[in-house]
Amino acid sequence: MRQPVDLAHASRLINHGPTVLVTSAHTGRRNVMAAAWSMPVEFTPPRIAIVIDKHTWTSELVLASGQFAINLPGRALADATYAVGSVSGRDLAATPAAPDKFARYGLATFEGPVLGLPLVEGCVAWLECRLIREPHTQAAYDTCFAEVVSAQADARVFEHGHWSFRDDNAALHTLHHLGGGAFACASSAVQAKALP
Repeated sequence: MRQPVDLAHASRLINHGPTVLVTSAHTGRRNVMAAAWSMPVEFTPPRIAIVIDKHTWTSELVLASGQFAINLPGRALADATYAVGSVSGRDLAATPAAPDKFARYGLATFEGPVLGLPLVEGCVAWLECRLIREPHTQAAYDTCFAEVVSAQADARVFEHGHWSFRDDNAALHTLHHLGGGAFACASSAVQAKALP
């Protein structure tokens, strides 16, 4: 059900504040972590900001490779989202049975179309991003800026540049972190009417 998303609409995939899974890879190592703070910051080219703690293994891989992906999980991935946000991938790197969080939590992946990054199956949207290197910002803050170079979404919940949250696709609604492993799901959309 994946379909390409026009990059002009890429920012709409994350402008409603969903919890995301950040995937990264460099020299045969890969990782996935959950992040609650991401947002679009530019339209053309599409650029995003995301907070990735600079002490994490994800940050190390992103800085080394200059790229990462954002995956938007739905209700079915709530447990995995909480798990990958609670365990360090660095701690698993030397474990032969489950060398990374993808293996430990049974997360299947497919290759991103532009950067070849691991993208998480079962999510409802995927964005591959190139890091915009800002040495001062990277040294002082955990915020990373990136340009979106590819975007895809599940047509059952995002089509023609818009999210469509309905009762019949509730299992695909995005997650929104409330803290302590609790998430809210996006609900049915309400269409506003123009006021006079």
